[in-house]
Amino acid sequence: MGASGKLGRYMVQHALDRGHEVVGVCRPESVEKLAAFSGRMTVFPGRTDDAAVIERAVAGCDGVLVVLVPRGVHGYAAGTVQAVLDHAQPGARLVFSCGWHITLDGQDKYPLKLKVLVNVFGPVARLFRFADLDDQVEACRRVFASDTRWTVVRGSDLEEGDSQGLPVWSRHVGDPVLESNLTRRVDFALFMVDALERDELIHEAPAIVGRQTPSALAHAAA
Repeated sequence: MGASGKLGRYMVQHALDRGHEVVGVCRPESVEKLAAFSGRMTVFPGRTDDAAVIERAVAGCDGVLVVLVPRGVHGYAAGTVQAVLDHAQPGARLVFSCGWHITLDGQDKYPLKLKVLVNVFGPVARLFRFADLDDQVEACRRVFASDTRWTVVRGSDLEEGDSQGLPVWSRHVGDPVLESNLTRRVDFALFMVDALERDELIHEAPAIVGRQTPSALAHAAA
């Protein structure tokens, strides 16, 4: 879901590289962004919170990758999650993306920068009807409460660049391994696709950081 965005296109490529049959959903006006994959994937134009579109797209799929975007102030992320939870095949692996601000058990210890971003940018974004971080929180609450085989991948700050390999992860923000707070977007996508085949990540909300960042390297050396 959300195949045409930067993260989505990386996920499509990783999935194709691993031999998966790929079905993507994206807004009709963004279909052209997937032109590079023409003939190699099936595309369903439509909003990812449109239950009818999602029902058709996930039919027969063993795994579903979902980019949770808190776009607008009309429950887009929560609607997307509900559509996937309602229509995914029983037993399908569901992998969702979000930011570090989401917490599974309340044990995360957030850096000041992230607290300021959430507490200042969040209300401003909602005021201007651009985004609603609370919508993403509600979306993840629904995922956590479901009895599906879910994983919620929590991404750090992102940058472009060549792959550094599969990111390092921790159960809680505040772990020193995550201190660098930076991941290549291509590797965030790699972790999402890899999670489809990792049962140890079922019912986990891994917070990730780039494998070659200073904090990850220090952790590896230790």
